[in-house]
Amino acid sequence: QVQLVESGGGLVQAGGSLRLSCAASGSIFSINDMRWYRQAPGKQRELVAAETRGGTTNYADFVKGRFTISRDDAKNTAYLQMNSLKPEDTGVYYCHALGVLLYGLGGVYDYWGQGTQVTVSS
Repeated sequence: QVQLVESGGGLVQAGGSLRLSCAASGSIFSINDMRWYRQAPGKQRELVAAETRGGTTNYADFVKGRFTISRDDAKNTAYLQMNSLKPEDTGVYYCHALGVLLYGLGGVYDYWGQGTQVTVSS
């Protein structure tokens, strides 16, 4: 099947930067959308950024100008460059792959990663 593995989280001071990676493995033919979500303690999961296979990007207002999503389709990997981090950016960051086509299987699938913790200290 398909696995999404996030990495790059950690502890950083306010104003610092982190780069998250999301590597998808398995018999993947293509991935339509790749998205990053986050969930802070006691809060609902929220969309942070998304990029389509065609390169269209969308960002939540609270990260515009600070975060950049990118993807390398040859590696089935998405990235989230996070700059000017704030304490309110703290949370678990999840990768979500939508519209996944698999070799040898019909249908379209969605997958989530297990999440990576980002903690921003003031």
